[in-house]
Amino acid sequence: MKKNLKLGVFGFGCVGQGLYHVLNETHGVKAEVKKFCVKNRSKPRIIDAAYFTYEAGDILNDPEIDVVVELIDDAEAAFKIVKKAIENGKHVVTANKKMLAEHLEEIYQLQQTYDRSILYEGAVCGSIPILRNLEEYYDNDLITSIEGIFNGSTNYILTKVFDERKNYAEALKQAQELGFAETDPSLDVKGFDPKFKLAIAITHTFGVFVRPENIINIGIHKISATDLKYARENNLTIKLVARAYKIKDNIFGFVAPQYVPTDHMLASVRNEYNAVLVEGAFAEKQVFIGKGAGSYPTGSAVLSDISALTFDYRYEYKKIAQGDAFPFSNEILVDAVVSFPEGSHITTRDFETFKGGYQGNGFQNLQGSVHLEKLKEWAEQDGVSVILAPQLNLAAAPQTAEVERLSA
Repeated sequence: MKKNLKLGVFGFGCVGQGLYHVLNETHGVKAEVKKFCVKNRSKPRIIDAAYFTYEAGDILNDPEIDVVVELIDDAEAAFKIVKKAIENGKHVVTANKKMLAEHLEEIYQLQQTYDRSILYEGAVCGSIPILRNLEEYYDNDLITSIEGIFNGSTNYILTKVFDERKNYAEALKQAQELGFAETDPSLDVKGFDPKFKLAIAITHTFGVFVRPENIINIGIHKISATDLKYARENNLTIKLVARAYKIKDNIFGFVAPQYVPTDHMLASVRNEYNAVLVEGAFAEKQVFIGKGAGSYPTGSAVLSDISALTFDYRYEYKKIAQGDAFPFSNEILVDAVVSFPEGSHITTRDFETFKGGYQGNGFQNLQGSVHLEKLKEWAEQDGVSVILAPQLNLAAAPQTAEVERLSA
């Protein structure tokens, strides 16, 4: 590949504009944008109209364009763009975590078939360079877990709720005004966004392709005043945590809010920042912290991938090459706290091990060890809030192994 790259970029929204600015403010990357492809012809733009086209073929069929950068919010349209770009002999950089999570195995195969790179560091935890570290630094380590705060929008909301005592609706509105949360925030607050990121991370951590619909996600949108009161009275905060573990010969992964002690490392990760904790047999536990939302952090990660392509970099998927192919499972017991209005169909008999509870003000609060699938069932009921316990004991079910984890 020639070292001075010409780029064709799909999308000129938050991340697209961030990429444009960071590309023009750095002198270390030998790349320039030839065209941006956008949909809205009437929308005012901050750069000259000559940069824009409204036809995908003007980028995909242009022999001068070396790299297609995909930054749109439509997952299925994004996959069509990526697939066509690879088939046309172009390399691809994308930050579309939903598209990647839903098509990652096919994307892996496309790279092998057409001998082209698809890089997507910006899709997982914004500015944190976690995927390349998993590929390069941890390539021969026996990783046992990856976990942390994978969504900047929800972390911003929870920070405002706890630090500034804003109510949930007010904190969400502020996150939307700052561009950290979308107009429809359900992908963030219901835990889908960190689930997509976790699916991608699992492939690079354990060499396993996992369909996102097989990963259980529980969001923060049902956290109640009762939950907040419980947290404050017990020196806890709440974080939305994505996690995946290798226990014996199975991979377990899920997303759920968790009570976190205020003196724990994750409690200090505030606002739109993300944190990723990787634990391996040799390197032990290491922590990465950086901004996970916003125009510049993600644009910077996209630019890093473009820079890597000037050196012919590609993911080698080394964990897949090692051939272990561990199965993914949701058959696991977790410690959780469930709060619900009186009259809900939740009883102490639903727990594998019941540890206690209380009731007051029309609500009940129960804590114990429970099947992950049962947590999902509870979380789908109206008025029911599910939050993982601060000391999270995990046990594969049937109990082939046990590990104890502090929050994330």
